[in-house]
Amino acid sequence: MQAFEVSAPHAFAVGDQPAPSAAPGEVIVDVAFAGICGSDMHIIHGDNAFVRFPRITGHEFAGVIRAVGDGVDAARVGERVCIDPVVNCGRCYPCRIGRPNVCSAMQVIGVHRNGGFAEQVNVPAANAHCIPDDLDLDAAALVEPYSIAANVLARMEPHPGDRLLVIGAGVIGLTVLQMARAIGLEEVIVTDILDERLATARELGASHVINGRSEDLEQAVLAATHGEGIPLIADAACVPAMLPAMLRMACPAGRIGLLGFSPTPSDLIQLEVIKKELTLVGSRLNNRKFPEVIEHIAAGRLDPKALISHRVALAEMPDAIDLLENHPEQARKVLVKISP
Repeated sequence: MQAFEVSAPHAFAVGDQPAPSAAPGEVIVDVAFAGICGSDMHIIHGDNAFVRFPRITGHEFAGVIRAVGDGVDAARVGERVCIDPVVNCGRCYPCRIGRPNVCSAMQVIGVHRNGGFAEQVNVPAANAHCIPDDLDLDAAALVEPYSIAANVLARMEPHPGDRLLVIGAGVIGLTVLQMARAIGLEEVIVTDILDERLATARELGASHVINGRSEDLEQAVLAATHGEGIPLIADAACVPAMLPAMLRMACPAGRIGLLGFSPTPSDLIQLEVIKKELTLVGSRLNNRKFPEVIEHIAAGRLDPKALISHRVALAEMPDAIDLLENHPEQARKVLVKISP
């Protein structure tokens, strides 16, 4: 079979690979579509501490089950599915308290084990979520990034009427925006430094946009909230230096959701946290959010196809990597078509 493999940092190619087999409890999926994520780029750059090379990457994908391993119902062959990449042990403390997305022995498909940039992939049967007949497989491939958005919003525990500030209008910021609107948040402010991205945020339902390069972000947020500050802040830009500003922009009892993996220290002003009794939460991957996201897409409350800016064949992935590397402002989600 053909697959995209990263053999070492900055070394990758599409080539022949052995087809996988299904272990007990697993299924083999013919991958139809897979999305290229920022974390895939981190693996290519050697910036992901968890990956072990060589690795077939890709954790956003959907396809059709072609075979099952022992212990899996043979009737699942032919199911159209999208894949939750979080594989957990079920025994450690996080798993025991219902937080499998931070399992002590977690494996992520496309990071710790081979992923979806391949014609076929083996995954645990429990991670393959059946999708409705009328949900296209290209849209289903993007369930995973929406699950990231669903997770960070759940971690922030929105209340009815809460305002949300989304910092960064890249793909994750746009999924947070769409998911926030899907769960009923009406006022969502989005900030970025690129007008093109802010225009997309407007199209997808942002109530207010702020260009942080041409406007004073903190003053603009205070003006938009009539001086109150903002209850919810989702950091989809993942710039550690932004934390002090987030603490200042948050209103008393506000909640800040952090999504970045940067090892760079942030300045934490304890006075801001304590005087307002702020809550800072980390959010990693997703905690069983796939059914929720699938239901939102099926109901028309989310529009994954609005995120897709480019579609490429598997053989064209090196060119797509070059685009994302050198002209990220020209792309939103790049979707790889792998099989019919």
